[in-house]
Amino acid sequence: MKFKGKRILVTGGTRGLGKAMALSFAREGAWVAVIYSSDSASAREAEDEIKKIAERSLLIQADVSSRSDVKNIVDRVLEEWGHIDVLVNNAGIIRDKLLMFLGEDDWDRVIAVNLKGTYLCSKAVMKPMISRRAGRIINITSPSAITGRAGQTNYSASKGGIISFTKSLSREIARFGITVNAVCPGVISTAMTETLDPEKKGELLQMIPMQRSGTPEEVAGAVLFLASDDAAYITGQVLTVDGGLT
Repeated sequence: MKFKGKRILVTGGTRGLGKAMALSFAREGAWVAVIYSSDSASAREAEDEIKKIAERSLLIQADVSSRSDVKNIVDRVLEEWGHIDVLVNNAGIIRDKLLMFLGEDDWDRVIAVNLKGTYLCSKAVMKPMISRRAGRIINITSPSAITGRAGQTNYSASKGGIISFTKSLSREIARFGITVNAVCPGVISTAMTETLDPEKKGELLQMIPMQRSGTPEEVAGAVLFLASDDAAYITGQVLTVDGGLT
């Protein structure tokens, strides 16, 4: 087991991609702490699944855009488990509208959760990681950050900011043995994509050279690779998992 006894913190870890990551880490022997914001039913369901295979697990409700909430998350994990080996910044939201109709609240909230949340969580784990001179930070971005997408100026800006954040932070803390990378999932089969209009979904698939959507487990595989010792000399990179879309 590649992650036997490793302490993993996954934000947005109870649904879709985050849940797949949490379960994949657990199968490899990791202790897994997952953060969720509001969907208690999905959170409890995910917790039950993780507990069946993880040696130890934690479920914590929090708002990653809140400095006090993030401090409480990290303090609790450190108090119960001693340290954090890997942080996966997966929490994110969308509020899509054309810019002409995009309200300031929708702009602020997407930036707060997606970009500020990544900043707050990364900053919170830095000191304990630096003291151990080891750690992995993996941020989840999007093809919208690279190609842009109409109706997603707020989302694209937040995810583009995550790419720049990743590259800059990787340079700041590489000397402490900490790597910072990003994973960029394309069209992935989740509950969200399953609700798409069939015609729109068909158009999306035609844009992908591999002519299919990806699976959450394929994205999780990329995250686990970057978190592993196999990727010890990789930092400041964006690993795109999108079937050739971008």
